[in-house]
Amino acid sequence: MKKTVAILFGGCSSEYDVSLVSATAVIKSVNKEKYNVLMIGITRDGDFYLYEGDIDNIEKDEWFQKDLVKRITISTNRRDHGIILLETNEVIKIDIAFPVLHGRNGEDGRLQGLLELAGIKYVGCDMTSSALCMDKYLAHEIVSLNGFLSPVSYLFCEKDSYEIIANKVRNLTYPLFVKPLKAGSSFGITKIARIEELNGALKEAFVYDNKVIIEENVDGFEVGCAVLGNDESIISEVDEIELEDGFFDYFEKYNLKTSNIHLPARLSTKEREKIKETALSIYKILGCSGFARVDMFYTKDKRIVFNEVNTIPGCTSHSRYPSMLKEIGISFEEVIDRLITLGWER
Repeated sequence: MKKTVAILFGGCSSEYDVSLVSATAVIKSVNKEKYNVLMIGITRDGDFYLYEGDIDNIEKDEWFQKDLVKRITISTNRRDHGIILLETNEVIKIDIAFPVLHGRNGEDGRLQGLLELAGIKYVGCDMTSSALCMDKYLAHEIVSLNGFLSPVSYLFCEKDSYEIIANKVRNLTYPLFVKPLKAGSSFGITKIARIEELNGALKEAFVYDNKVIIEENVDGFEVGCAVLGNDESIISEVDEIELEDGFFDYFEKYNLKTSNIHLPARLSTKEREKIKETALSIYKILGCSGFARVDMFYTKDKRIVFNEVNTIPGCTSHSRYPSMLKEIGISFEEVIDRLITLGWER
């Protein structure tokens, strides 16, 4: 019998729109001969609905239509093992969930914890790993304790005065990055060249989180690796982001107006192998499983500096994660199939 896969999309997050595009690609790529697909949309307000309409309406954000959705909740009663239609109390069983949600409330361990309580298997990193990777400061600290380099950074909360923050970062070398602690797709990140820009950057970051990190710029370029697997993992080819100016912000990630992605990276085979080894080590240190994209910097003096791990990387047709795996001969459809199998086996 076919297993039922629930694809979750949308979400109460600044990355709602990105999720819709990723989820559309995932739903279309699921092997329908092996799996039945349930589409579960989550609104910007965090309400859950079973969606029964056209797949293409998801990407256009036209999925929420009264005659095409039914209000649901995920049952925490493990005997139900699925969702409950709130109007009728009907239980629909789920074999495995596939969260395609980026950022807060989808990628940070909260949804994963709910699914674990419900006893529902799911694709991707577990609750603990998701939470660790989403917390940029903790991720840096843990990776550094294991002997890998990460940027020099400080953590601050919304209650800290501007004077305290400015005084503590005086010993850092500009330019600096001011980042929300737990936000994805570079939302709320500002690169500043002098102290006069700090206050505005803090205000922007605190829009997205009540904690921020301020870190030194790494004099190098960004490289990344896609990792696919649980105990035994497949490592993709390394890609490289070439920037004309600034940094790889939300606009650049989805428009590539002043940047280029080189795949494979313009490095020697030996250098790329070292980056792959580092990516896999970080993946294991942070307890990742299923899939993740490990982002690092490669400096002019050939050092590898950890940046961050995306536990639910973008899954659009032009996203970095599937592109890196395609480079080693694994199609997007095969990636999706393997991810469901890995989630089931864990």
